Amino acid sequence: MAVSRKWVFASLAIQFLFLVGAMATVWTENASSIVETEKSQSSKNSTMAARSADVEPWNEHAVADPKAVAAEVENIIDMNVRNVTERRKLGFFSCGTGNPIDDCWRCDPNWQKNRKRLADCGIGFGRNAIGGRDGRFYVVTDPNDDDPVNPKPGTLRHAVIQEKPLWIVFKRDMVIELKEELIMNSFKTIDGRGVNVHIANRACITIQFITNVIIHGLHIHDCKPTGNAMVRSSPSHFGWRTMADGDGISIFGSSHIWIDHNSLSNCADGLVDAIMGSTSITISNNHFTHHNEVMLLGHSDSYTMDKQMQVTIAYNHFGEGLIQRMPRCRHGYFHVVNNDYTHWEMYAIGGSANPTINSQGNRYAAPTNPFAKEVTKRVDTADSQWKSWNWRSEGDLLLNGAYFTPSGAGASASYGQGSSLGAKSLPWLGAMTSNAGPLPCRRGRQC
Repeated sequence: MAVSRKWVFASLAIQFLFLVGAMATVWTENASSIVETEKSQSSKNSTMAARSADVEPWNEHAVADPKAVAAEVENIIDMNVRNVTERRKLGFFSCGTGNPIDDCWRCDPNWQKNRKRLADCGIGFGRNAIGGRDGRFYVVTDPNDDDPVNPKPGTLRHAVIQEKPLWIVFKRDMVIELKEELIMNSFKTIDGRGVNVHIANRACITIQFITNVIIHGLHIHDCKPTGNAMVRSSPSHFGWRTMADGDGISIFGSSHIWIDHNSLSNCADGLVDAIMGSTSITISNNHFTHHNEVMLLGHSDSYTMDKQMQVTIAYNHFGEGLIQRMPRCRHGYFHVVNNDYTHWEMYAIGGSANPTINSQGNRYAAPTNPFAKEVTKRVDTADSQWKSWNWRSEGDLLLNGAYFTPSGAGASASYGQGSSLGAKSLPWLGAMTSNAGPLPCRRGRQC
Protein backbone atom coordinates (compact mmCIF):
# COMPACT_ATOMS: atom_id res chain seq x y z
CA MET A 1 0.00 0.00 0.00
CA ALA A 2 1.53 3.34 -1.02
CA VAL A 3 2.05 6.03 1.57
CA SER A 4 -0.62 8.72 1.11
CA ARG A 5 -0.01 12.44 0.84
CA LYS A 6 -1.64 12.79 4.27
CA TRP A 7 1.10 10.70 5.87
CA VAL A 8 3.81 12.78 4.16
CA PHE A 9 2.38 16.12 5.25
CA ALA A 10 1.63 14.83 8.77
CA SER A 11 5.23 13.70 9.14
CA LEU A 12 6.56 17.06 7.94
CA ALA A 13 4.22 18.95 10.25
CA ILE A 14 5.44 17.04 13.28
CA GLN A 15 9.06 17.70 12.32
CA PHE A 16 8.25 21.41 12.00
CA LEU A 17 6.89 21.52 15.56
CA PHE A 18 10.14 20.05 16.90
CA LEU A 19 12.29 22.47 14.86
CA VAL A 20 10.21 25.65 15.22
CA GLY A 21 12.37 28.72 15.08
CA ALA A 22 15.16 26.91 13.23
CA MET A 23 15.90 26.39 9.57
CA ALA A 24 14.74 22.97 8.36
CA THR A 25 15.41 21.06 5.21
CA VAL A 26 12.32 19.40 3.79
CA TRP A 27 12.88 15.91 2.50
CA THR A 28 12.22 15.68 -1.24
CA GLU A 29 12.24 11.95 -1.55
CA ASN A 30 9.11 10.38 -2.93
CA ALA A 31 7.09 8.46 -0.38
CA SER A 32 8.05 4.83 -0.52
CA SER A 33 5.68 1.93 -0.33
CA ILE A 34 5.03 0.27 2.97
CA VAL A 35 6.13 -3.29 2.71
CA GLU A 36 4.41 -5.52 5.17
CA THR A 37 7.01 -7.60 6.95
CA GLU A 38 4.58 -9.44 9.16
CA LYS A 39 3.70 -12.82 7.67
CA SER A 40 0.37 -14.41 8.57
CA GLN A 41 0.62 -17.85 10.13
CA SER A 42 -1.68 -20.77 9.28
CA SER A 43 -1.80 -24.40 10.30
CA LYS A 44 -2.69 -27.60 8.40
CA ASN A 45 -5.81 -27.94 10.49
CA SER A 46 -6.93 -24.32 10.66
CA THR A 47 -7.31 -21.33 8.38
CA MET A 48 -7.77 -18.84 11.18
CA ALA A 49 -5.49 -15.81 10.82
CA ALA A 50 -3.65 -14.33 13.76
CA ARG A 51 -6.09 -12.16 15.67
CA SER A 52 -5.66 -8.51 16.52
CA ALA A 53 -4.57 -7.57 20.01
CA ASP A 54 -7.94 -6.16 21.11
CA VAL A 55 -9.97 -9.37 20.82
CA GLU A 56 -10.90 -11.79 23.56
CA PRO A 57 -8.36 -14.49 24.45
CA TRP A 58 -8.90 -17.86 22.83
CA ASN A 59 -9.00 -21.31 24.35
CA GLU A 60 -6.30 -22.81 22.13
CA HIS A 61 -3.04 -20.97 22.85
CA ALA A 62 -0.75 -23.02 20.62
CA VAL A 63 0.00 -21.64 17.17
CA ALA A 64 0.73 -23.35 13.87
CA ASP A 65 4.29 -24.65 13.43
CA PRO A 66 6.10 -21.60 11.98
CA LYS A 67 9.74 -21.85 11.05
CA ALA A 68 11.55 -20.97 14.27
CA VAL A 69 15.23 -21.42 13.73
CA ALA A 70 17.47 -19.26 15.88
CA ALA A 71 19.70 -16.99 13.84
CA GLU A 72 23.44 -17.40 14.26
CA VAL A 73 25.29 -14.55 15.90
CA GLU A 74 26.18 -12.15 13.10
CA ASN A 75 29.67 -11.11 12.16
CA ILE A 76 30.39 -7.59 13.33
CA ILE A 77 29.75 -5.26 10.42
CA ASP A 78 29.88 -1.56 9.88
CA MET A 79 26.25 -0.55 9.45
CA ASN A 80 24.26 2.57 10.23
CA VAL A 81 20.57 3.01 10.87
CA ARG A 82 19.74 4.10 7.33
CA ASN A 83 21.23 0.93 5.89
CA VAL A 84 19.27 -1.19 8.34
CA THR A 85 16.06 0.62 7.43
CA GLU A 86 16.62 0.29 3.70
CA ARG A 87 17.55 -3.37 4.02
CA ARG A 88 14.32 -4.15 5.80
CA LYS A 89 12.27 -1.93 3.47
CA LEU A 90 10.41 -0.34 6.36
CA GLY A 91 7.80 2.32 5.81
CA PHE A 92 9.84 4.82 7.81
CA PHE A 93 7.64 7.44 9.46
CA SER A 94 9.74 10.24 10.88
CA CYS A 95 8.25 11.86 13.98
CA GLY A 96 11.13 14.28 14.10
CA THR A 97 12.77 13.05 17.32
CA GLY A 98 15.77 11.51 15.57
CA ASN A 99 15.21 8.34 17.59
CA PRO A 100 15.25 5.69 14.83
CA ILE A 101 13.30 3.14 16.87
CA ASP A 102 10.43 5.45 17.75
CA ASP A 103 10.38 7.24 14.42
CA CYS A 104 9.94 3.84 12.77
CA TRP A 105 6.52 3.04 14.27
CA ARG A 106 5.13 5.70 16.62
CA CYS A 107 3.55 8.01 14.04
CA ASP A 108 1.06 5.33 13.05
CA PRO A 109 -2.32 6.04 14.74
CA ASN A 110 -3.19 2.40 14.05
CA TRP A 111 -0.20 1.11 16.03
CA GLN A 112 -2.50 -1.23 17.96
CA LYS A 113 -3.56 -2.97 14.75
CA ASN A 114 0.05 -3.03 13.58
CA ARG A 115 1.79 -4.04 16.81
CA LYS A 116 4.18 -6.45 15.16
CA ARG A 117 5.70 -3.64 13.13
CA LEU A 118 7.80 -2.98 16.24
CA ALA A 119 9.82 -6.14 15.56
CA ASP A 120 11.24 -4.54 12.41
CA CYS A 121 12.36 -1.35 14.15
CA GLY A 122 15.24 -2.69 16.22
CA ILE A 123 18.70 -1.15 16.16
CA GLY A 124 22.14 -2.11 17.36
CA PHE A 125 23.45 -5.56 18.14
CA GLY A 126 19.98 -6.83 19.11
CA ARG A 127 18.36 -5.55 15.93
CA ASN A 128 17.51 -9.03 14.63
CA ALA A 129 15.48 -10.02 17.70
CA ILE A 130 12.05 -10.73 16.22
CA GLY A 131 10.39 -11.97 19.39
CA GLY A 132 6.96 -13.42 18.64
CA ARG A 133 6.52 -11.67 15.31
CA ASP A 134 5.73 -14.87 13.43
CA GLY A 135 3.21 -16.22 15.94
CA ARG A 136 -0.28 -15.45 17.16
CA PHE A 137 -1.29 -12.88 19.73
CA TYR A 138 -1.79 -14.07 23.29
CA VAL A 139 -3.92 -11.87 25.55
CA VAL A 140 -3.05 -11.96 29.25
CA THR A 141 -6.29 -11.60 31.23
CA ASP A 142 -5.28 -12.87 34.68
CA PRO A 143 -2.57 -11.14 36.79
CA ASN A 144 -2.27 -14.03 39.24
CA ASP A 145 0.68 -16.40 39.53
CA ASP A 146 -0.52 -18.95 42.05
CA ASP A 147 1.16 -22.08 40.65
CA PRO A 148 4.56 -21.76 38.88
CA VAL A 149 4.45 -25.46 37.95
CA ASN A 150 0.94 -25.53 36.48
CA PRO A 151 0.18 -21.96 35.37
CA LYS A 152 -3.38 -21.16 34.32
CA PRO A 153 -4.20 -20.21 30.71
CA GLY A 154 -4.55 -16.45 30.46
CA THR A 155 -1.64 -15.74 32.83
CA LEU A 156 1.69 -14.26 31.80
CA ARG A 157 3.56 -17.37 32.96
CA HIS A 158 1.37 -19.64 30.82
CA ALA A 159 2.09 -17.41 27.81
CA VAL A 160 5.88 -17.18 28.09
CA ILE A 161 6.52 -20.93 28.52
CA GLN A 162 4.82 -21.96 25.27
CA GLU A 163 7.00 -23.56 22.59
CA LYS A 164 5.60 -21.58 19.66
CA PRO A 165 6.20 -17.88 18.89
CA LEU A 166 3.73 -15.57 20.62
CA TRP A 167 3.15 -11.82 20.73
CA ILE A 168 1.91 -11.32 24.30
CA VAL A 169 -0.36 -8.36 25.15
CA PHE A 170 -2.54 -7.44 28.13
CA LYS A 171 -6.29 -7.04 28.40
CA ARG A 172 -6.16 -4.30 31.03
CA ASP A 173 -3.93 -2.57 33.57
CA MET A 174 -2.49 -5.02 36.08
CA VAL A 175 0.15 -5.60 38.74
CA ILE A 176 1.72 -9.03 38.42
CA GLU A 177 3.42 -10.38 41.53
CA LEU A 178 5.33 -13.45 40.40
CA LYS A 179 5.60 -16.20 42.96
CA GLU A 180 8.85 -17.44 41.35
CA GLU A 181 11.08 -16.10 38.57
CA LEU A 182 9.40 -15.94 35.16
CA ILE A 183 11.29 -18.49 33.02
CA MET A 184 10.75 -17.49 29.38
CA ASN A 185 10.86 -19.56 26.22
CA SER A 186 12.27 -18.48 22.83
CA PHE A 187 10.47 -16.31 20.27
CA LYS A 188 8.31 -14.27 22.65
CA THR A 189 7.37 -10.60 22.75
CA ILE A 190 5.93 -9.11 25.94
CA ASP A 191 4.21 -5.93 24.74
CA GLY A 192 2.77 -3.62 27.42
CA ARG A 193 1.68 -0.81 25.09
CA GLY A 194 -1.79 0.61 25.69
CA VAL A 195 -2.03 -0.54 29.33
CA ASN A 196 -0.17 -0.02 32.59
CA VAL A 197 1.56 -3.29 33.55
CA HIS A 198 3.80 -3.68 36.58
CA ILE A 199 5.92 -6.72 37.36
CA ALA A 200 6.76 -5.96 40.94
CA ASN A 201 7.27 -6.84 44.58
CA ARG A 202 8.39 -10.45 44.15
CA ALA A 203 10.22 -12.39 41.43
CA CYS A 204 10.93 -10.94 37.99
CA ILE A 205 12.11 -12.04 34.51
CA THR A 206 14.69 -14.69 33.56
CA ILE A 207 15.88 -15.18 29.96
CA GLN A 208 18.00 -18.33 30.09
CA PHE A 209 19.47 -20.39 27.21
CA ILE A 210 16.93 -19.03 24.71
CA THR A 211 16.84 -16.66 21.76
CA ASN A 212 14.68 -13.94 20.16
CA VAL A 213 12.96 -12.08 22.97
CA ILE A 214 11.49 -8.55 22.97
CA ILE A 215 10.37 -6.93 26.23
CA HIS A 216 8.61 -3.61 25.72
CA GLY A 217 6.57 -1.21 27.80
CA LEU A 218 6.69 -2.73 31.31
CA HIS A 219 7.24 -1.27 34.78
CA ILE A 220 9.66 -3.64 36.54
CA HIS A 221 10.50 -2.81 40.13
CA ASP A 222 11.02 -4.04 43.69
CA CYS A 223 12.18 -7.47 42.50
CA LYS A 224 13.24 -9.86 45.27
CA PRO A 225 15.25 -13.09 45.53
CA THR A 226 13.08 -16.19 45.19
CA GLY A 227 13.75 -19.84 44.53
CA ASN A 228 14.38 -23.22 46.09
CA ALA A 229 11.20 -24.21 44.31
CA MET A 230 9.87 -26.00 41.25
CA VAL A 231 9.24 -23.77 38.22
CA ARG A 232 7.94 -24.68 34.76
CA SER A 233 10.01 -23.54 31.75
CA SER A 234 8.00 -25.18 28.93
CA PRO A 235 4.78 -27.19 28.54
CA SER A 236 6.83 -30.39 28.84
CA HIS A 237 9.41 -29.48 31.49
CA PHE A 238 9.65 -28.09 35.00
CA GLY A 239 12.55 -28.31 37.39
CA TRP A 240 14.13 -27.21 40.65
CA ARG A 241 15.33 -23.62 40.77
CA THR A 242 17.85 -22.51 43.37
CA MET A 243 17.75 -18.99 44.78
CA ALA A 244 17.56 -16.24 42.17
CA ASP A 245 19.45 -12.98 42.76
CA GLY A 246 16.48 -10.67 42.44
CA ASP A 247 17.38 -9.06 39.09
CA GLY A 248 14.77 -7.10 37.17
CA ILE A 249 15.75 -8.84 33.93
CA SER A 250 18.36 -11.62 34.01
CA ILE A 251 19.86 -12.67 30.64
CA PHE A 252 21.84 -15.91 30.92
CA GLY A 253 23.44 -17.69 27.94
CA SER A 254 20.95 -16.11 25.51
CA SER A 255 21.09 -14.17 22.24
CA HIS A 256 19.04 -11.77 20.11
CA ILE A 257 17.43 -9.93 23.00
CA TRP A 258 15.84 -6.46 22.83
CA ILE A 259 14.81 -4.59 26.01
CA ASP A 260 12.97 -1.41 24.98
CA HIS A 261 10.88 1.35 26.62
CA ASN A 262 10.68 -0.13 30.12
CA SER A 263 10.95 1.47 33.53
CA LEU A 264 13.25 -0.37 35.97
CA SER A 265 14.02 0.48 39.60
CA ASN A 266 14.78 -0.75 43.11
CA CYS A 267 15.60 -4.44 42.68
CA ALA A 268 17.59 -6.68 45.03
CA ASP A 269 20.46 -7.17 42.57
CA GLY A 270 20.81 -5.73 39.04
CA LEU A 271 18.15 -4.03 36.97
CA VAL A 272 19.43 -5.72 33.79
CA ASP A 273 22.20 -8.32 33.97
CA ALA A 274 23.59 -10.26 30.97
CA ILE A 275 26.10 -13.04 31.62
CA MET A 276 27.41 -16.47 30.58
CA GLY A 277 28.01 -15.93 26.86
CA SER A 278 24.91 -13.84 26.15
CA THR A 279 25.23 -11.67 23.03
CA SER A 280 23.39 -9.71 20.32
CA ILE A 281 21.58 -7.52 22.85
CA THR A 282 20.06 -4.05 22.59
CA ILE A 283 18.96 -2.14 25.70
CA SER A 284 17.17 0.99 24.50
CA ASN A 285 14.73 3.72 25.54
CA ASN A 286 14.55 2.55 29.15
CA HIS A 287 14.26 4.73 32.26
CA PHE A 288 16.46 3.55 35.13
CA THR A 289 16.01 5.03 38.63
CA HIS A 290 16.63 4.39 42.36
CA HIS A 291 19.12 1.57 42.27
CA ASN A 292 22.71 0.81 43.22
CA GLU A 293 24.24 -1.70 40.77
CA VAL A 294 22.25 -0.93 37.64
CA MET A 295 23.62 -3.17 34.90
CA LEU A 296 26.18 -6.00 34.85
CA LEU A 297 27.38 -7.21 31.44
CA GLY A 298 29.76 -10.17 31.80
CA HIS A 299 29.83 -13.02 34.29
CA SER A 300 33.33 -12.85 35.80
CA ASP A 301 36.87 -11.86 34.87
CA SER A 302 37.73 -15.52 34.34
CA TYR A 303 34.73 -16.39 32.15
CA THR A 304 36.25 -15.78 28.72
CA MET A 305 33.18 -16.96 26.78
CA ASP A 306 31.88 -13.44 27.36
CA LYS A 307 34.42 -12.19 24.82
CA GLN A 308 31.69 -12.82 22.23
CA MET A 309 29.29 -10.48 24.05
CA GLN A 310 28.04 -7.52 21.99
CA VAL A 311 25.63 -5.08 23.63
CA THR A 312 24.17 -1.79 22.40
CA ILE A 313 22.97 0.65 25.08
CA ALA A 314 21.08 3.46 23.36
CA TYR A 315 18.60 6.29 24.06
CA ASN A 316 18.18 5.40 27.75
CA HIS A 317 17.75 7.84 30.62
CA PHE A 318 19.87 7.00 33.65
CA GLY A 319 18.02 9.03 36.22
CA GLU A 320 17.35 9.78 39.85
CA GLY A 321 18.84 7.72 42.65
CA LEU A 322 21.41 5.70 40.66
CA ILE A 323 24.83 4.92 42.09
CA GLN A 324 27.00 2.83 39.71
CA ARG A 325 27.21 0.24 36.87
CA MET A 326 25.58 1.99 33.92
CA PRO A 327 26.94 -0.48 32.79
CA ARG A 328 29.78 -2.47 34.41
CA CYS A 329 31.39 -4.54 31.63
CA ARG A 330 33.69 -7.53 31.12
CA HIS A 331 35.47 -8.93 28.06
CA GLY A 332 33.05 -7.99 25.25
CA TYR A 333 32.20 -5.02 23.00
CA PHE A 334 29.84 -2.39 24.41
CA HIS A 335 28.44 0.46 22.32
CA VAL A 336 27.07 3.18 24.62
CA VAL A 337 25.35 5.68 22.35
CA ASN A 338 23.06 8.72 22.77
CA ASN A 339 22.08 8.10 26.40
CA ASP A 340 21.27 10.78 28.98
CA TYR A 341 23.12 10.36 32.29
CA THR A 342 21.65 12.79 34.80
CA HIS A 343 22.55 10.97 38.04
CA TRP A 344 25.28 8.79 39.49
CA GLU A 345 26.98 8.75 42.89
CA MET A 346 30.12 6.65 42.26
CA TYR A 347 30.65 6.32 38.49
CA ALA A 348 28.67 5.78 35.29
CA ILE A 349 30.63 3.25 33.20
CA GLY A 350 33.01 0.69 34.63
CA GLY A 351 34.70 -2.53 33.70
CA SER A 352 37.38 -5.16 34.12
CA ALA A 353 38.92 -7.97 32.03
CA ASN A 354 39.68 -5.80 29.00
CA PRO A 355 36.24 -4.87 27.61
CA THR A 356 35.97 -2.53 24.61
CA ILE A 357 33.77 0.49 25.39
CA ASN A 358 32.70 2.87 22.64
CA SER A 359 30.95 5.91 24.15
CA GLN A 360 29.38 8.19 21.51
CA GLY A 361 27.03 11.15 21.72
CA ASN A 362 26.06 10.75 25.38
CA ARG A 363 25.32 13.48 27.89
CA TYR A 364 27.13 12.96 31.21
CA ALA A 365 26.13 15.31 34.04
CA ALA A 366 28.41 14.72 37.02
CA PRO A 367 27.17 14.87 40.61
CA THR A 368 28.15 17.70 42.93
CA ASN A 369 30.51 15.40 44.88
CA PRO A 370 34.00 16.52 43.77
CA PHE A 371 35.30 12.95 44.18
CA ALA A 372 32.72 11.40 41.80
CA LYS A 373 33.21 13.48 38.65
CA GLU A 374 34.83 10.70 36.61
CA VAL A 375 32.47 8.91 34.23
CA THR A 376 34.70 5.83 34.04
CA LYS A 377 36.07 3.31 36.52
CA ARG A 378 38.52 0.45 35.91
CA VAL A 379 37.56 -2.05 38.59
CA ASP A 380 40.39 -3.60 40.66
CA THR A 381 42.92 -3.24 37.83
CA ALA A 382 46.39 -1.71 37.82
CA ASP A 383 47.07 1.25 35.52
CA SER A 384 49.68 -0.77 33.65
CA GLN A 385 46.98 -3.23 32.60
CA TRP A 386 44.09 -0.98 31.66
CA LYS A 387 46.18 1.49 29.66
CA SER A 388 45.85 -0.86 26.66
CA TRP A 389 42.08 -1.36 26.96
CA ASN A 390 40.11 0.26 24.15
CA TRP A 391 37.85 2.81 25.85
CA ARG A 392 36.96 5.98 23.99
CA SER A 393 34.66 8.97 24.19
CA GLU A 394 33.57 10.53 20.91
CA GLY A 395 31.15 13.46 20.71
CA ASP A 396 30.06 13.14 24.35
CA LEU A 397 28.84 16.16 26.31
CA LEU A 398 30.56 16.35 29.72
CA LEU A 399 28.80 18.62 32.21
CA ASN A 400 29.39 19.85 35.77
CA GLY A 401 33.03 18.77 35.73
CA ALA A 402 32.44 15.28 34.37
CA TYR A 403 35.42 13.68 32.67
CA PHE A 404 35.96 10.46 30.74
CA THR A 405 39.35 8.71 30.98
CA PRO A 406 40.09 7.10 27.60
CA SER A 407 42.63 4.39 26.94
CA GLY A 408 43.97 2.11 24.25
CA ALA A 409 43.59 2.58 20.54
CA GLY A 410 41.63 5.84 20.57
CA ALA A 411 40.53 6.37 16.97
CA SER A 412 41.34 2.81 15.95
CA ALA A 413 39.44 1.33 13.02
CA SER A 414 38.33 -1.44 15.39
CA TYR A 415 35.66 0.90 16.76
CA GLY A 416 34.15 1.46 13.33
CA GLN A 417 34.17 -2.23 12.54
CA GLY A 418 32.30 -2.97 15.74
CA SER A 419 29.95 0.02 15.73
CA SER A 420 26.36 -1.16 16.05
CA LEU A 421 24.67 2.02 14.77
CA GLY A 422 25.46 5.60 13.90
CA ALA A 423 25.41 8.09 16.77
CA LYS A 424 23.17 11.15 16.38
CA SER A 425 24.56 14.61 17.08
CA LEU A 426 24.02 16.06 20.57
CA PRO A 427 21.28 18.60 19.63
CA TRP A 428 19.01 15.61 19.03
CA LEU A 429 19.70 13.94 22.38
CA GLY A 430 16.98 15.62 24.44
CA ALA A 431 14.26 14.71 21.96
CA MET A 432 15.58 11.16 21.53
CA THR A 433 15.60 10.35 25.26
CA SER A 434 12.68 12.45 26.56
CA ASN A 435 10.24 9.55 26.22
CA ALA A 436 12.43 6.88 27.84
CA GLY A 437 10.36 4.36 29.77
CA PRO A 438 6.88 3.00 29.01
CA LEU A 439 4.91 5.14 26.55
CA PRO A 440 1.37 6.43 27.26
CA CYS A 441 -0.09 4.74 24.20
CA ARG A 442 -3.83 4.96 23.56
CA ARG A 443 -5.94 3.34 20.87
CA GLY A 444 -6.54 5.45 17.78
CA ARG A 445 -3.77 7.94 18.54
CA GLN A 446 -0.11 8.18 17.74
CA CYS A 447 1.72 6.46 20.56
